[in-house]
Amino acid sequence: MTDRPLTPADHADLVLSLAYALRYNQQGKRAHERDELAAQAAAEHLAEALRLSGFVVMKGPGAPAHTADTAFRSNGPRD
Repeated sequence: MTDRPLTPADHADLVLSLAYALRYNQQGKRAHERDELAAQAAAEHLAEALRLSGFVVMKGPGAPAHTADTAFRSNGPRD
């Protein structure tokens, strides 16, 4: 298994993640200019349907914050 503890995802976090997935493709680019309001409504509907069906979505701890400063120091300046 994993040593990273899983916790139940907050309903608002789940809705945000679903809405993002409906609006953007795997590369993070807008997918077919989908309407933000429609994506938000669909995400809320999906999250509520999952809750009512008894599903529990688990969330792992977030990744450590990335800083460009650390990367610059470890690799040195680019020429």
